[in-house]
Amino acid sequence: MNKNIQSALISVFYKDGLDSLVRQLHALGITIYSTGGTQQFIEKLNIPCMPVENLTTYPSILGGRVKTLHPSVFGGILGRRDQEKDILEMKEFKIPEIDLVIVDLYPFEETLTQVKSASFSGTPEEAEKLVIEKIDIGGPSMIRAAAKNFRDVVVIAAKNEYGALEQMLREQNGSTSKDQRRGFAARAFEVVAQYDVAINNYFHPANEWKILNQGQQQSLRYGENPHQPALFYGNWNEIFTQLHGKEISYNNLVDIDAAIQLIREFDGLKDIVFAIIKHTNVCGIAERTSVSSAWKAALAGDPESAFGGVLVTNGIVDRETAEAINEIFFEVLMAPSFTEEALQIMQAKKNRVLLRLSPSTAVQNNMFKSVLNGTLVQQTDRGNFEKWEEVGGRNTTEAEKDDLVFANLVSKHLKSNAIALVKNKQLIGKGCGQTSRVDALRQAMEKSRQFGFELKQAVLASDAFFPFDDCVRMAYAEGILAFIQPGGSIRDKDSIAFCKEHNLAMVITGMRHFRH
Repeated sequence: MNKNIQSALISVFYKDGLDSLVRQLHALGITIYSTGGTQQFIEKLNIPCMPVENLTTYPSILGGRVKTLHPSVFGGILGRRDQEKDILEMKEFKIPEIDLVIVDLYPFEETLTQVKSASFSGTPEEAEKLVIEKIDIGGPSMIRAAAKNFRDVVVIAAKNEYGALEQMLREQNGSTSKDQRRGFAARAFEVVAQYDVAINNYFHPANEWKILNQGQQQSLRYGENPHQPALFYGNWNEIFTQLHGKEISYNNLVDIDAAIQLIREFDGLKDIVFAIIKHTNVCGIAERTSVSSAWKAALAGDPESAFGGVLVTNGIVDRETAEAINEIFFEVLMAPSFTEEALQIMQAKKNRVLLRLSPSTAVQNNMFKSVLNGTLVQQTDRGNFEKWEEVGGRNTTEAEKDDLVFANLVSKHLKSNAIALVKNKQLIGKGCGQTSRVDALRQAMEKSRQFGFELKQAVLASDAFFPFDDCVRMAYAEGILAFIQPGGSIRDKDSIAFCKEHNLAMVITGMRHFRH
């Protein structure tokens, strides 16, 4: 049901954008309670404002640490208007109803960024004091209280909500519906959750919970599927700049993350790598001397799967490459830079997402996954191999070694069980997400045949050990002569023995790359 707002409590750190809303509240005859600097701001607008101290009968104490933490404030917010006992108690203790709570939290994350910047000249002790004092206590408590009592109270926990509330009050003559109040409450809990996680990160720096500690929260159209609401916590502006295209989706972001993790594996190369990602798996990748040739080789690896994919390169996209890419449908294209001609070609279709990667783009230190009613955290899978142990019937040639290094990185970015077949630094077949390694190899070889590749003298990378020698036997039958795997199986000797018997090269890396 719709409820009219009769009173409002306003306590914000930043005042920008507040004046128009306050004037609207005043025009509707709403009683305004406030604190400290917010009260002074409102009074300078020549709008009457009741000090919170008049409710609590206590002044702001302890250097401003305690202002609103009082039953007269929280009783007014939490009192249930449909509960006779609550109403009687509020009357007995002279607690007025508070129908609207507007709070802007202390800038904890902004202060943390400030003290971490090169321009901050204070001591660590001074930095800590500044950060600690920006841990808001009363603000989150009022937000949570108002959101909990959304049946009767409107809560605004971020200044980007001011305009929506002002318009709502204007159109509805100072009233709000239950669904509207519930929506504000949901967003308020998001604000408090992000705030609390940022504080947790500060006290647990070793965890580096960067997902929720970058000062940005953005609603997405939906999650993996249209019936799943979704949000992004973080700051993608540090990673890339969107030059063109539609709103980035949840699935786009998942694939963008996978693509950036992959392309960063090839930092420092003199040659160019181009990769195509589909559902977080590499479906095409190649290393060549030019962007256009790398693109053509990557696409040739699996032109069927490339449809609707996410594309990434570490080279500058030029006109020739843009014209070639323009022939297929894709979701996202990422590169460190684009020539003007390339941009004009790529921007011909309005929905294509074009992203310019930041030079400082780095792979996050930790990986997160929600399971059960908690979160798993692990360090990002860094590196390619711990050792290079030649255990086959012969040592690898230089060409094979280059391909094996490349193939092992590719297998690292395929869902397990994973097999990558590579020839001349081009992915020519891959098997991923299979329940057995033999099935992954069958899939990889079938993909290779499907697009006309010759497997003779290709190399094979496996993300985990071979439990038996069946994969080596199958690959050898197709002409594959060099293998790379982490080792660690009690049956390693079977695969090694087969390689020695048939003069095949095999490298043990000591580093498994499961990807679930």
